[in-house]
Amino acid sequence: MNQDQVNGKLKDIGGKIQEEAAKIVGNPTQQVKGLEKQVEGKTQEKIGDLKEAIKDAAK
Repeated sequence: MNQDQVNGKLKDIGGKIQEEAAKIVGNPTQQVKGLEKQVEGKTQEKIGDLKEAIKDAAK
């Protein structure tokens, strides 16, 4: 597991928390920001997966 995978997962989880908190308080702007953070985190996690696959293939 590399740093991109870890950081991506943390951003995804943080985005989910932000989205749910925004739903509870009725703040659509923060809800969208939470969704954006989730997409960013999932993208970073996939980049980390790709890096791992390349590293494994090079062995």
